Amino acid sequence: MLEAVIVDDEKPARDRIREMLSTNKQLEIIGEAEDGIMAVELIERLQPQLVLLDIQMPRLDGFGVIRALDNPPVIIFTTAYDQYAIKAFEVNAIDYLLKPFSRGRLETSIEKALQRLSEKSAESNNIEGLLKTLTEQKRYMERIAVKADGRIFVIDANQIDTIIAEDGLNFIIIGERRYNTNFTLAEFQKQLNPEIFFRAHRSAIVNLTRIKEIIPWFSGSYKVKLSTGAEVDLSRTQASELKKIIKW
Repeated sequence: MLEAVIVDDEKPARDRIREMLSTNKQLEIIGEAEDGIMAVELIERLQPQLVLLDIQMPRLDGFGVIRALDNPPVIIFTTAYDQYAIKAFEVNAIDYLLKPFSRGRLETSIEKALQRLSEKSAESNNIEGLLKTLTEQKRYMERIAVKADGRIFVIDANQIDTIIAEDGLNFIIIGERRYNTNFTLAEFQKQLNPEIFFRAHRSAIVNLTRIKEIIPWFSGSYKVKLSTGAEVDLSRTQASELKKIIKW
């Protein structure tokens, strides 16, 4: 039996999917969520094999849900995105349902999901491919799901002071709070707005609007002092790049 979760901010849409799948003997709906934050919490708790996932939702969209999960299950998007975007998803072999969709189209997607479950590693590659497609579309991150104290928070990207890599983990820092994130610094560098965020060092990204002082250091290197009082190393190479943005 395939265990599935439905995620959609509209109850009629969730009810319609549940009704269309009520006669499918290969699948059991074990939960529903009405926004992205609820979805992440529900998926991590129930560990379903399949998620029927809306894209446009309040608090955290469908892409944010995928990014927040440590091990995303098989995903079928239920989306009102236009045909051009859908073709990009199709290239990555992740199934989609364009609203409004028929019972037959939904059943076909479920069959594909069953096939994918026997190809776990391939599914992981598909998720990576989708995120790569999103990056290539230059859709900069605006809201990010992060974890702290056993809870999931959604933060606005512009609130971030720094992002650091430390002891094999990656942290978003806002004031005195730090939040663990599944993203690497390389992924953040690609997906955050480069007019706001700058790679100061191989282990740090800084919010340019938080820079208050640039302190000369040893051997042509510098330190960047932020409005919070925190100091971040600035490599010689990146100092040259920063000079192009902030003249000194």
